[in-house]
Amino acid sequence: MDEREAVDRLKRGEVGALEALVRRYHTRAGRVAYLIVRDHVLAEDVAQGAFVRAYEGIGGFDSGRPFGPWFMRIVVNEAVGAARGRERMASFEGGVLGAPVEWLADPAAGPHELAEVAEERKRVWAALEKLPPAQRAVIVQRYYLGMSETEMAEDEGRPPGTIKSRLHAARRGLGKLLHPPVRAEGSSETREGSLPPIGEALPSKEERP
Repeated sequence: MDEREAVDRLKRGEVGALEALVRRYHTRAGRVAYLIVRDHVLAEDVAQGAFVRAYEGIGGFDSGRPFGPWFMRIVVNEAVGAARGRERMASFEGGVLGAPVEWLADPAAGPHELAEVAEERKRVWAALEKLPPAQRAVIVQRYYLGMSETEMAEDEGRPPGTIKSRLHAARRGLGKLLHPPVRAEGSSETREGSLPPIGEALPSKEERP
């Protein structure tokens, strides 16, 4: 059963059609959720909850549009809400090393490539953990899901300028965490460090289903 057929059947109330969509998007949903909530158990709950929300809201989905971006927006919203709730209750426990290997490993990378990017990935992920959930979300949408600013704006029904501002704030925050401002010797001015390529520090495109 292809995606379009599964969506059409789901719209007709055939719950069994959801299984085809779960098989197609479950792993990707888990990865996206983990990058935002930073906890693999909670990420799994978020992914499952997102499928429930998709089923409940499928009647309002435009079948003429791709299902993936619409569903991933649900995942992002669920993950941001879960992350905020979790951070209100307790500080973050664990870290990137506790994440499921199948969500984070890059199967296309060789040993030398992994050695080169491993340390940078850890630094970027550790910094992502410190960003507010909403800022983590825009970073994930832009650099992991590969959405353009225009696509993000259309998806949220917001002006492109709003998305650009959010992304700028998130990148700036991430840059400050990775490279705290330093004061040049003999000067009262501070200079911010550069931001490394975020896309190289997140799971690669080859991981996407």
